[in-house]
Amino acid sequence: MSATITAPPRTALARGARHDGARARRRRVLVWIATHALAIALALMFLAPVVFIGLTALMTDEQALTSALWPQSWNWGNFAEVFEKSLLLRWAGNTLMYAALGTVFTLVSSVPVAYALARFRFRGRRLAFLVVVTTMMLPPQVVAVPIYLVWARLGLTDSLWPLILPLLLGDAFSIFLLRQFLLTIPRDYTDAARVDGCSDVKTLLRVVLPMARPAIAAVALFQFFYCWNDYYGPLLYAGVEQEKLTLSLGLATFKAFHSVQWNLTMAATLLVTAPVIIVFFLAQKVFIEGVTLTGVKG
Repeated sequence: MSATITAPPRTALARGARHDGARARRRRVLVWIATHALAIALALMFLAPVVFIGLTALMTDEQALTSALWPQSWNWGNFAEVFEKSLLLRWAGNTLMYAALGTVFTLVSSVPVAYALARFRFRGRRLAFLVVVTTMMLPPQVVAVPIYLVWARLGLTDSLWPLILPLLLGDAFSIFLLRQFLLTIPRDYTDAARVDGCSDVKTLLRVVLPMARPAIAAVALFQFFYCWNDYYGPLLYAGVEQEKLTLSLGLATFKAFHSVQWNLTMAATLLVTAPVIIVFFLAQKVFIEGVTLTGVKG
């Protein structure tokens, strides 16, 4: 008499396979969390203030800054009220003009200097680079008074031009970053361009600049963010008229006039910081690439 072996039903096998698959997925998730625990903790630490600002911006005036952390009602009208009670669009236009022109002027003036310091061989090249780097250590408050007097004599105070025009003379940090990146480009490319009859200007425009796009993008983002968030410069030169303020300075005045309405203050803060966050997330790939590819050669 032969014994028969009964195969387990297919449903039991399927349930067992699903159970094993779920257990493996949970194990992978736990391993990933354990591996990135420090990064997750830092991310939560940095996201907490943003979440707090966003939730407070949607609260009522009575609920803001109370023990309640979640809005009792979602007051999206707070953002519209910010536009009604401030010149936010005008401030955004002034800030965009400052940031855009400042970024363009910085690139136009800094790229040729960085190229000369990285590629040209002339006496005093290292000393010139040392002077450029040294200027980064000079606090702007040290020369604020004499520079302000110069712009006052030229009649350009009460405007943003004293902050924009000096960028035509270059920026020390941008020159340093671009120069370090250009040192990583093999000299064979520029030598081949010169053999083909290209001048130094054509070599810079047709060979070097296309290869230096990551560094140029990183410098552009650095300068754009600096101009967008600049508070000290507009405080000195923009004056007291509301129509001439930038977003950072306008936000400070808005907070002074609405210090008891924290929901509106947080809504205005969120509106001011949102464009910078969006620009960074859209351009973070090229930004990180430009920073990480910057050479360390001297």
